[in-house]
Amino acid sequence: MLWPGVVSVLAAILALTVLLASLVSPLAALAWLAFVLVAGTLANTVFLNRLHHWAESPGSRDVPSAPLFWGRIFDRIARFARGEADARRALTRDAATARSIVDWLPDALVLLSARDQIEWHNRAAQDVFGFLGVRRPIRQFVREPEFAAYLRDFEAGRPLQIELSARPGQVHEIRLHVLEDERRLLICRDITEQARLNRMRSDFVANVSHEIRTPVTVIGGFAETMLDLDLDEAQRRQYLENIVRQSQTMQRLVADLLTLATLESAADEDSEEIIDLAVLFEQLGAEARALSAQAHTVEVRAPSGLGLVGRSTEIESAVRNLLSNAVRYTPAGGVVRLDSCRRDSDLWITVEDNGPGIAAEHLPRLTERFYRVDRARSRSTGGTGLGLAIVKRIVGRHGGSLHVESRVGEGSRFNLILPGSRVRALPLPQAPETADRAA
Repeated sequence: MLWPGVVSVLAAILALTVLLASLVSPLAALAWLAFVLVAGTLANTVFLNRLHHWAESPGSRDVPSAPLFWGRIFDRIARFARGEADARRALTRDAATARSIVDWLPDALVLLSARDQIEWHNRAAQDVFGFLGVRRPIRQFVREPEFAAYLRDFEAGRPLQIELSARPGQVHEIRLHVLEDERRLLICRDITEQARLNRMRSDFVANVSHEIRTPVTVIGGFAETMLDLDLDEAQRRQYLENIVRQSQTMQRLVADLLTLATLESAADEDSEEIIDLAVLFEQLGAEARALSAQAHTVEVRAPSGLGLVGRSTEIESAVRNLLSNAVRYTPAGGVVRLDSCRRDSDLWITVEDNGPGIAAEHLPRLTERFYRVDRARSRSTGGTGLGLAIVKRIVGRHGGSLHVESRVGEGSRFNLILPGSRVRALPLPQAPETADRAA
C-alpha cells in the first residue's frame, strides 16, 4: 500500500515545520512549507508527464523510474505492462497457430458478411474458388445459378451439391452456418470420391435387381402356367427345365456376388502356397473340354517345372473364369488356347480364342460389374456379368494386372500378368527308369 509511505513523508514535513517555527521563526517555517509545496508540485508534474509520455506508446517505451511512492506506482505499472505484453504475445502465437491449422484444412472455409461479401477465407478456399482478395461479393467468383439460389433461399441444415466451373469433374458439398452477428460461414468439401462410390452403389443395386428380376419373372411365369393349365408330360417337363435353368442362373449370380464380396473384404495376408501350374493347367483344360462338349478345340500348353506363389483357389477361379468365357463366346468349331510365358521376369498366363472379338470401345469397361458387350448373348450363354470383375480383383490381390487384347472378327486374348517375385522353379518329375536307378 502507498498510504504508509505518504503518511511518513507528511509527518516528517510537519515535524520539520514545527521545529523551524519553534527554533527559528514562523516565517522560516512558512518558507519551508512553500518550498515543499512547490517542489512536490513540480516533482509530481514531472512524474505525471513521464507517465503520460509512456502511455502514448506503451509497447515501444519502457516504464519510467522515480523515487519514493512514485517509484512503487511505476513498478506496479511495469509489472502489469509486462504481463499484458506476455499475454498479447501468447495470444498472437495462438492466433497464428490457429490460422495456420485452418489454412491447412482440406475443407474450404469462407466468412461472409451479411451482404455476402468475403471477409476472410483460408488457403483451401482460395484454391477451390480462385479468390483474389476480400471485401468482394462471393458471386463474382462462384457464378453457378444454383449457388446463387442457395445463398438467396438458404435453409438451415440443407447442403448443396454442385460441380464448380473452376473444378470440372469434381463434386463439392457446400454448407452455410449463420453466426450471431448475421454473418455466415461457408464450408465447402470435396465429395467427388463419395459421390462416385454412391453412384457405384446405386448402379450395383440397380444391376443386381435387374439381373435377379429376369429369372424370378421367368420362374414365376412358368410356375403359374403349370398351376393354371393342364399340361401334358412333355410341356410340363419343358417348363420344369426352364425353371431349373433360371434357378441355376440365379445361383451363379449369387455365387459370383459372394465371391466378389469375399475378395473385397478378405485380408491380403491370407495363406499362400506354391501352385504347380502344370497340374492347374491340365485340370482346368479338362474342365474346359467338358464344358465345350467337343464343340471346340481346347489347347493347353502346360508349363513344366514352374510354380506360382499365391492363393490356389483364387488363381484357379481366375483362370477358370477366362476359360469358361472363351468357350461360351467362341462359336462351335473355334479354338481356345491356355498358355503361359515369361516376359521381363513377369509371368503371363494367357487365354486366347478365335471368336468374334470385342470392339475397342468396350475394352476399357470389360471389368466393370455387370458390364456386357451384348446383353442378350450374355444371358443366353449363362453369364452373370461379374466374371471379369472377379478376375481383376484376384490378380490385383496378387500384385498383378489383367491385360485384354481383342479385334472384331479375329478373337480375343486375356492376359493375367503376375510379378516375377511370385514365380518358383519346381523339380522336374523323374522318368520311371531314372527313378528305378536312383532307388
